[in-house]
Amino acid sequence: MFDLGGKVAIVTGSGSERGIGRATAVALAEQGATVIVTDINAEGIQNTVSIIQNAGGKANGITLDVTDQASVDSMVKEVMDTYGHIDILVNNAGISQRLSVADMKVEDMKRLFEINVFGLFRCTKAVLDIMKAQKKGRIINLSSVAGKRGGGVFGGAHYSATKAAVLGFSKNLAREVSRDGITVNCVAPGLTNTDIWASLTEDVTTALIKDIPVGRPGETREIAAAIAFLASDEAAYITGEEIDINGGSHMD
Repeated sequence: MFDLGGKVAIVTGSGSERGIGRATAVALAEQGATVIVTDINAEGIQNTVSIIQNAGGKANGITLDVTDQASVDSMVKEVMDTYGHIDILVNNAGISQRLSVADMKVEDMKRLFEINVFGLFRCTKAVLDIMKAQKKGRIINLSSVAGKRGGGVFGGAHYSATKAAVLGFSKNLAREVSRDGITVNCVAPGLTNTDIWASLTEDVTTALIKDIPVGRPGETREIAAAIAFLASDEAAYITGEEIDINGGSHMD
């Protein structure tokens, strides 16, 4: 695919066993990048690092809490002290919650924004000056089909709102920094075969698949492949965009 040799990539939220973050970390390493696996779950970090290293790739792990500015700053400092540059940031860390607005509390809204939006902001801001000084960088943010069409299977209105916010933030940032050699793009997955999908009953999955033209959920490696492309030199003229990866369930 694409040669990411010599690149240093940070992937947030990449410790979950069947998550998009782990698949992305593996995909970037397969293309030659040195991947910094970050997550709040130390065991998950080590598992991802081991998968990459056992396949001959390069990876290190750093525990990260995206809601804590000191944790973000410490992670970035450690990466810079070790490697001297940061080329790729994938803002994947996020949570969802299936809850109606009628049952939602302000605390629920704040919690999702704290992780899905403010966490992304903290990590992005922490690497911007570094990438500007380098005159190059790739920032790829995880949005969702829920942020485009309003609503989804696994999240409530607060989740949709956070993912819509990611799209708006990314487009504006792209206008600010693209002349510095930094591209900012999003991927917006639809239903994907993660742990949540695996937990659903056959009746539920059958009903959901009826609304997907390709007739199946996406695989995490398919999301990761798009991210790897956006991280590459070949994608240098793409910025401020979102790639919909949803099997045709939502078409602009």
